[in-house]
Amino acid sequence: MRKQEFDKIINEFSFKERISGINEYFHAAVLAPLLLIDGEYHFVFEQRMPHIRQGGEVCFPGGKIEASDPSPLEAALRETYEEIGCPPEKVNVIGRLDSQLLSSGVLVHAYLGILPEPVSPQAIAKDEVAAVFSVPLSFFLENEPELYECKVLIHPYLTDRETGEKKILLPAEELGLPAYYSEPWGGAFHKIHVYRTEFGLVWGLTAKIVYDCVTKIRKIRSKL
Repeated sequence: MRKQEFDKIINEFSFKERISGINEYFHAAVLAPLLLIDGEYHFVFEQRMPHIRQGGEVCFPGGKIEASDPSPLEAALRETYEEIGCPPEKVNVIGRLDSQLLSSGVLVHAYLGILPEPVSPQAIAKDEVAAVFSVPLSFFLENEPELYECKVLIHPYLTDRETGEKKILLPAEELGLPAYYSEPWGGAFHKIHVYRTEFGLVWGLTAKIVYDCVTKIRKIRSKL
């Protein structure tokens, strides 16, 4: 490329921060709902139906951001309405929590909001939600989560569980790469947060969102 042409391109470059490959991630949005019960705020959780993905686990309302959603927040509110029946206009959105970039290739946008009233059993999406329960916010303020670390590896092949046959994803040998890259490699560790509640484990992404929220509340409270 000649200098004259490249000089025109240089003028279009921006130093705005971007994350490479972010469009390749699965984008989802979640609402962390709070509910005032007897003068005390509680987090409202769902237990997923056993027959769906991650069945039986505890989560917040949320899901995939659809092309028709005007924004991640609108997606979180839509999912909240679909799953526990609370209309978007009735949710008092407090603010945005940290987005979570998962090693599984998912980017989750999280928001904190207050529900106007308890969830009606008749409004629950029976095909997705097995139960709805709440845990006092004070429980998470007073109890630190258990922390576990799992190693994240890059796998250059897949192994069929039934036949044991390998499907090569990265032909390291053919490309002339060092033999090291023919087997799973990597050294990063992924932190997993776990809270033990009377209703069962709140862990993984949901626990991490709770921890982020609690950390922010503690910082704000210390300044008041």
